[in-house]
Amino acid sequence: MKQRTYMKKLLLCMAVISMITGVFLTGCGEKSQTDSVSDGTFTVGFDAEFPPYGYKDDSGEYVGFDLDLAQEVCNRNGWTLVKQPIDWNSKDMELSSGTIDCIWNGFTMNGREADYTWSSAYVDNSQVVIVKSDSGIKELKDLAGKVVIVQADSSALSALEGEDAEEENLQLASTFKMLQQVSDYNSAFMNLESGSADAICMDIGVANYELEARGNKFAMLSDHISSEEYGIGFKKGNTQLRDQVQESLNEMLADGTFDQVAAKWGLEDSVCLGQAGKDAVMKAETSDGVKESSFGTRFTEIMKSLSTGMLATLGIFFLTLIFSLPLGLLITFIRMSKVTVLRWIAKIYISIMRGTPLMLQLLVVFFGPYYLFGISLSYSYRFYAVIIGFALNYAAYFAEIYRAGIEGVPVGQYEAAEVLGYSKTQTFCKIVFPQMVKRVMPPVTNEVITLVKDTSLAFALAYTEMFTLAKQVAASQASIMPLFVAGVFYYIFNFLVAWIMELIEKKLQYYR
Repeated sequence: MKQRTYMKKLLLCMAVISMITGVFLTGCGEKSQTDSVSDGTFTVGFDAEFPPYGYKDDSGEYVGFDLDLAQEVCNRNGWTLVKQPIDWNSKDMELSSGTIDCIWNGFTMNGREADYTWSSAYVDNSQVVIVKSDSGIKELKDLAGKVVIVQADSSALSALEGEDAEEENLQLASTFKMLQQVSDYNSAFMNLESGSADAICMDIGVANYELEARGNKFAMLSDHISSEEYGIGFKKGNTQLRDQVQESLNEMLADGTFDQVAAKWGLEDSVCLGQAGKDAVMKAETSDGVKESSFGTRFTEIMKSLSTGMLATLGIFFLTLIFSLPLGLLITFIRMSKVTVLRWIAKIYISIMRGTPLMLQLLVVFFGPYYLFGISLSYSYRFYAVIIGFALNYAAYFAEIYRAGIEGVPVGQYEAAEVLGYSKTQTFCKIVFPQMVKRVMPPVTNEVITLVKDTSLAFALAYTEMFTLAKQVAASQASIMPLFVAGVFYYIFNFLVAWIMELIEKKLQYYR
């Protein structure tokens, strides 16, 4: 009877969440046609790890070609520039919600023409491939069977797998062993340097900057993947603000300021503002609304797209529990040992695991073998590193929970076992352990629920679990809906976990 009640509650929660999601998404779909700078501030959204277009320099300031252009536009209009670093996967939500006025950061127009209100193209760019200098990879055909890395929702990804990708590039991508997505180019170069990836596909402007900064360890292939154009992306329909910015850019081009800024950043050979045909996308825009499929159809499509990510999340969750729960008990024994050295080793271990971010620990587990011992990494090690990192982290938390449960057992229980002639092993297994398990169930439940949500941190190692996949789908569809679907999945999963743990806890309340 109680189980039926729980299932009814679960179904009711799912229905309510779906209804709220539908209403929210409908509201988000309304496009403003008159957005402009009203409070005197112009907020530019940019990727803070995308030099030379936008990045943080050694002094801690956000600088770059695009930011210099934006500053000059603000100076000419009497606006205050707000430089807003954003998660590139969340750029569409930032723009739709109004937290930024535009996306201005080497933003590729190709394949996105209908998703935004665009300025005129101002940079001609190409997609190139970066490899280690001693890799033996000389041509694009040499990438067959190799692991290639791209930034999530980047133009390189679109060039290789997008709907508008050329047939030649689709065939090239089909020969890769894996096309792996990472959050930023620093992670990409760490993967390439450590040997867990064989090549990076990226914008030529960023590639030239990175090669100059990183020395001769890397090389660029002479063959290019594709060419593209950069523009400034505004919220769909926001032509008023676009026209104000475009007018300022045209003025800058006429008086030479634009070319001066380009020369400052070494991009004078790439800029194309004012050239014939570069404003074609801007002029071709119409006010027609974007046709969207029904809520049910979109939901079904998103669920299919996220299915592999869900399996990856479940794998991380269960394997982490399988290894961390017994490992935590072992650490507890060491922590409570009478040997001082062992006790302090356990204390230091627990202190490090609880005192540093899990994301940092994952990076150390994955990249540590290469940077500390020079051991080259294989692609398959990525998954093992995720499980090792999670298990080591959660074992530290479980160890302290177990210790509290053991120390909470009254001393009289030990004395009674001794009177009955129990050995220390028998005392622990038959007397202490059952009582400890009963006492620690609530805090263990909290940690297990936290683990469900922490699985999303696997993306630090470019391992694509469900939430990462949801961000990628959201970016490709320019929709927030995949993230809400992911949220529903996490909630239902945690609901079931809490329900199961509560049933176990009630079974252990034998004294009632």
